[in-house]
Amino acid sequence: MNANGFCGVEKEYIRKHHLHEPKENQCSSFLVKHIRAPVHLVWSLVRRFDQPQKYKPFISRCIVQGDLAIGSLREVDVKSGLPATTSTERLELLDDEEHILSVRIVGGDHRLRNYSSVISVHPEVIDGRPGTLVLESFVVDVPEGNTKDETCYFVEALINCNLKSLADVSERVAVQDRTEPIDQV
Repeated sequence: MNANGFCGVEKEYIRKHHLHEPKENQCSSFLVKHIRAPVHLVWSLVRRFDQPQKYKPFISRCIVQGDLAIGSLREVDVKSGLPATTSTERLELLDDEEHILSVRIVGGDHRLRNYSSVISVHPEVIDGRPGTLVLESFVVDVPEGNTKDETCYFVEALINCNLKSLADVSERVAVQDRTEPIDQV
């Protein structure tokens, strides 16, 4: 996907945080999700490198080695039904000020080789209430026997599922918090 169909703010975030330089045998894309929950709430879920299963529906278990510092590793168990069982992932970036998390897959039982992703969350207003713009991008090798389009479609489907779940969890908590409209505060 390219940035042509996005507004100026989205294009700026993409340019700043989400431009990957895929090699010839790789594909790259980015996805956007608007969530009706404040950025602090969404970020509190996204930043939990040690608990991705809080919103990622395909993860059954996660064990982190060491503290939550750059270079930390997590072992993720994937729920059955996907063409994977485990994934070993390294925390590449965790920026609480800019709300950016980057993860690289470094091993595991799956076909996603040289996979790296960046997710960033940004405040926005949706229908007069605090909302969040979430951008997630990735780059990954195209497995032998697959095309770039097939690979991107597969990864985008997984990310879209994760982003929908992130929205569902965040919006459920936001409703419980009963955030007032901005113009009434």
